[in-house]
Amino acid sequence: MADDAAPHQRRPRYPGTHPRRFEEKYKELDPARHAEELHKVMRRGQTPAGMHRPICVAEVLHILNPQPGEVGLDATLGFGGHAQELLARVQPGGRLFGIDVDPLELPRAQARLRALGYPETALAVRRINFAEIASLLPEAGGFDFVLADLGVSSMQIDNPARGFSFKVDAPLDLRLDPSRGASASEFLLSLTRPQLRELLIANADEPFAVPLAAAIQGQYLETTAQLAALVRGTMRLALKPSLPQAERDAEIRKTLQRTFQALRIAVNDEFAVLERFLDALPACLKPGGRVAVLSFHSGEDRRVKKAFQAGERAGIYARVAPDPQRASLQERHDNPRSSAAKLRWAVKPM
Repeated sequence: MADDAAPHQRRPRYPGTHPRRFEEKYKELDPARHAEELHKVMRRGQTPAGMHRPICVAEVLHILNPQPGEVGLDATLGFGGHAQELLARVQPGGRLFGIDVDPLELPRAQARLRALGYPETALAVRRINFAEIASLLPEAGGFDFVLADLGVSSMQIDNPARGFSFKVDAPLDLRLDPSRGASASEFLLSLTRPQLRELLIANADEPFAVPLAAAIQGQYLETTAQLAALVRGTMRLALKPSLPQAERDAEIRKTLQRTFQALRIAVNDEFAVLERFLDALPACLKPGGRVAVLSFHSGEDRRVKKAFQAGERAGIYARVAPDPQRASLQERHDNPRSSAAKLRWAVKPM
């Protein structure tokens, strides 16, 4: 009798005692079989590979106060962590819309939430940009609450194939939706030196924008490693030789983070998309509707703050957050990626 059984697949081999590369972390990437491994990673204050830990969940739930029967929107579905909590609170009879532009992560998030037993009548998942939320109104009829988590998900950052991180060598892409627009590699070739300098300043407040723009402009950089090497080389020349090595290394790392951040924001036109979302938002909220926005960049937070304050002055919002809320000390300890988060809210008049 023919043996139709699938051949045994050996686990990925890796040097040393612990996996380092994303694809080698087979236990973290298979949470259904290795739940205890995920708990171990999280107890160390780390995020398991292929997973995203939702930030400020308790604070978001307090602000949005979702109730049974209400209609809500998670405007940046991501891993679905916030959505899972919101869904539970609008049942019975409520419905949550979840949207995202990422064609790779969106179906995975939908599958996770569907596995919890939520049908289309309770959870509607759509692949659209959150700037286009008004297109949902014919179906939703308006929202009782809206959440927008503006951070890039850990799944996107950690997966080397997405090209979001300078820590591994990968194609220099940085697109949230890889099927649309130009990659970061292509985008860089279209910029003049003044444009690149302005991009680094506007999107990341980069203090070394002038030498970086001079070094990067006109270069064909195909991979993240090539861009990272160019940034490191430029910084070694730009920093004072008398600076202690530890401080030099720290400054170079910060510049790498800012450079990749600035380029990602530009490639995805993130500030313009956020502004369109904030403009469309009031008309999408029902009377008494609540909105919460989590931002991770001063440019994002500044735009949210100004839009909410302008809306309050115009009577569009009845109340807005006087100051941003931050993740608790415990959450920042347990999940260091929450440290940069700022949470703002607004409430529409009844």
